[in-house]
Amino acid sequence: MKSLFTLVIVTVSLTLYGQTKYSNEFMNIGVDAAALGMSNAVTANTNDVNAGYWNPAGLVNLEDSQLALMHSSYFANIANYDYLAFAKPIDDRSALGISVIRFAVDDILDTTQLIDDQGAVNYDRVSSFSTADYGVTLSYSRRLPVQGFSYGINAKVIRRVIGDFANSWGFGLDAAIQFEARKNWKFGIMARDITTTYNSWSYDDEALARIQDAIDGQNQEIPESTEITIPKLQIGISKSYIFHYDYSLRAELDLNIRFEENNDIFSTSFASINPAFGFEFGYIDMIYLRGGVGNFQNELQIDDTSENLTFQPSLGVGFKYKGIHVDYAFTDIGDQSVALYSNVFSVKLDLSIFR
Repeated sequence: MKSLFTLVIVTVSLTLYGQTKYSNEFMNIGVDAAALGMSNAVTANTNDVNAGYWNPAGLVNLEDSQLALMHSSYFANIANYDYLAFAKPIDDRSALGISVIRFAVDDILDTTQLIDDQGAVNYDRVSSFSTADYGVTLSYSRRLPVQGFSYGINAKVIRRVIGDFANSWGFGLDAAIQFEARKNWKFGIMARDITTTYNSWSYDDEALARIQDAIDGQNQEIPESTEITIPKLQIGISKSYIFHYDYSLRAELDLNIRFEENNDIFSTSFASINPAFGFEFGYIDMIYLRGGVGNFQNELQIDDTSENLTFQPSLGVGFKYKGIHVDYAFTDIGDQSVALYSNVFSVKLDLSIFR
């Protein structure tokens, strides 16, 4: 079945990768089933190894080294999304983390050379390739002298590969802060790609020439060799409650801001705002139930005149025992969004359990 996607993936990938708006979108999917179960509304309260992705300022809350792993599949298991992260405190005021993300479609059959120059079918001419995106993030966090404040910085290296056809390198920075106030209020700001993440592409002319005439009238033009990811801003406010010692509730509201006009629920020529709300209900700090709603979009209908508001609800559960955290999230309950639903599992380990 993957052979059907050969020309589609190469053509769409090369086209989109040449546009700023869709640059490095795989880095926006999200990590950690616990966060995904809360519709990614964790900017203010994230405080573990996964904070390196959501808000690196939260890494200072680590008490010991942690390891996180996640795997999910998209498009009927054709695309795989994998995540690995490690973080540890340096001292009582700072912490360091590293994470790796891979989003890829592997073993795609290249059938563009299936028919030779004489018109005969030759299966020996069929090959395979992969299209893969890699993101490596190095995170640093430190407490500020002002009580309750911490800041974090991410340095990102992006590697994108489309078989032998094209590849790119990219670099960027994120900056973030968190503030823990009285009465269990928390605030967070995450500024992604503050320097605009810059990607530089190189293309194999010979490899592209092999597919340019594979479909009559649909030659692939080589796009621009550079792309820039515009900055994004996430602002969160969170509140935690404790009931009868054994029960806890944590709720957060986030505003996701892109500096462009799109179909977000609030959109202007300067910026678009998309809210997200999530909650986590816990019992004896062992069992968790999570839920959330986000990705509000004004979707243009088929008549091109009316719009319909869509959203993406999520649900998740979690279990923690002696430093082992297992989480599950199910996104887009009831198919309320154009985004495809997914089942996500993740594991987090406090490495102190091995001592």
